Amino acid sequence: MSASLADRMKRVLRADVQGLHGYAVQPSAGMVKVDTMENPFQLPPALRQQLGARLAEVALNRYPAERGDVLRAELAQHAQMPAGCDIMLGNGSDELISLLTLAADVPGNVILAPLPGFVMYELSARLQGLRFVGVPTTPDFQLDAPAMLAAIREHQPAVVWLAYPNNPTANLWDDGAIDAIIEAAPGLVVMDEAYQPFASRDSLARLQRHEHVLLMRTMSKFGLAGVRIGYLIGRAPLIAELDKLRPPFNISVLNCEAALFALEHVDEYARQAAIIRSERARIFAALQALPGVQPFPSEANMVLVRVPDAAALFAGMKARQVLIKNVSGLHPLLAGCLRITVGTPEENTQMLAAFEAALKDTTA
Repeated sequence: MSASLADRMKRVLRADVQGLHGYAVQPSAGMVKVDTMENPFQLPPALRQQLGARLAEVALNRYPAERGDVLRAELAQHAQMPAGCDIMLGNGSDELISLLTLAADVPGNVILAPLPGFVMYELSARLQGLRFVGVPTTPDFQLDAPAMLAAIREHQPAVVWLAYPNNPTANLWDDGAIDAIIEAAPGLVVMDEAYQPFASRDSLARLQRHEHVLLMRTMSKFGLAGVRIGYLIGRAPLIAELDKLRPPFNISVLNCEAALFALEHVDEYARQAAIIRSERARIFAALQALPGVQPFPSEANMVLVRVPDAAALFAGMKARQVLIKNVSGLHPLLAGCLRITVGTPEENTQMLAAFEAALKDTTA
């Protein structure tokens, strides 16, 4: 009698994988979707027509080839890559996180990051069988520099992840704390700047000063979340080693061409980012005026807010066809917190109306 599928899975699949929860994506059809930090704007119709015509000429019957090198060069120029550095492309930042963790898969190595933070740092470490050490931030979501430095001394991490701005808290870390961590780190420090288009500072100078610092960015928040282009910049010898793990042809010809087109129209995306930053300020001020509501300062395209009853307010907004993210269960420091992506001006008006109505219901 042949074994059942359940028995086969139990025998051949890793037990820790079977015990994991997958990354959840909420159904959003018919909703005002402000839950996943996307740029809410499409290109203007004329540019969409130009892009469509350009993509129609792409040779879909061929594997991606030298156009990937063209994209690397254009992104290096766009990011003002320093001399002596090189750039590696990923299928979004998630693939780069996985590949860097794979490269660091040496027995005894530790991955370290502040918490709350982006879940993929810990998940990738666990999937590689590496120990992950999370260091809680302060209650106002700043780096706890003494705790971070103590953890570095104790665990000697191979990789330290620092999201700048952080997700889901949306804040920039204190520069002095970051510099102290970089100086103390015995391995690599990755500055994850996924939300850089909306922030007032970046880490380019740190990349120039320190050969063990890597800079990771994405085109998702730039405005191409559906295209899946991430990139990692670091010293050329280090990138050469990491690039050995990159799957061949990991960036499709369509994605590559769409990204190149976007880089030819950076003014349009800069215009969109300016609107998002302005709308972020409007959302923050409106939330700050509501009783019992505590929004946290943001340098990203999202606002973290603490409310009296996160689950009830989330449900109340969903009932009003507005989808946000309930992050209250992700970490004890996030108790009572919701994360709201900045949408279009019209979406933000709907979101704020739904928020205020749901808040009244939960506090009545």
